[in-house]
Amino acid sequence: MSARRPQVVAFDVNETLLDLGPVRAALVELGQPADLLPAVFARTLLTGFAAAATGTWCRFRDAFDAALAQATDLGGDERSQVAGAFLELAPHPDVEPALRRLVGAGVRVVTLTHGSPGVAEAGLERGGVAPLVERSLSSEVIRAWKPSREVYLWAAGVCDVEPSRLALVASHGWDVHGALRAGLTAAWFPRAERAYPAVYDPAAIVAGDLAGAVDALLALPAG
Repeated sequence: MSARRPQVVAFDVNETLLDLGPVRAALVELGQPADLLPAVFARTLLTGFAAAATGTWCRFRDAFDAALAQATDLGGDERSQVAGAFLELAPHPDVEPALRRLVGAGVRVVTLTHGSPGVAEAGLERGGVAPLVERSLSSEVIRAWKPSREVYLWAAGVCDVEPSRLALVASHGWDVHGALRAGLTAAWFPRAERAYPAVYDPAAIVAGDLAGAVDALLALPAG
């Protein structure tokens, strides 16, 4: 089935909407290399994905703490300090106009993360864009991690739309792939990743930036 214009657009949160700069700064303040964060973030995802795949679910914050413990010699209090910086995140500069474009076109906007509850809300409030977002969804509610199919179907159910009328926008290829496999429309654009992985199902939309992803979603046929 060809992709159709979504009734609801769900945005991934960490990196896609919110800049992880404060977490990087917290690591640097504790004497860690400035380029450590991508490796820690990737190990956090690996830890969470492995736990979910084997039936031993864990929270994002616990996975992040485990990743820090593996990659650094930071003590527990210091690791907690770094994790706390997630509540200091703010949106990338291109987020507000993208959200306003969707809302102005009559499309509902939500966030969808497997991150800790409260992080998306705090970041959206800090950026002054919270009124543009209908609700923030964390899959911790159902003890699951994206890219599990159940997360995307749960989000569609909460939003009361068919999966095909829910679109995911993310700067992570694995997230877009998961959404596609669950029957959603999905759009990828680059932030930390330079290309959409060819080993995944082709995304409905591969855009050069967030604005391009939003414009392409709005240009899909309403049918």
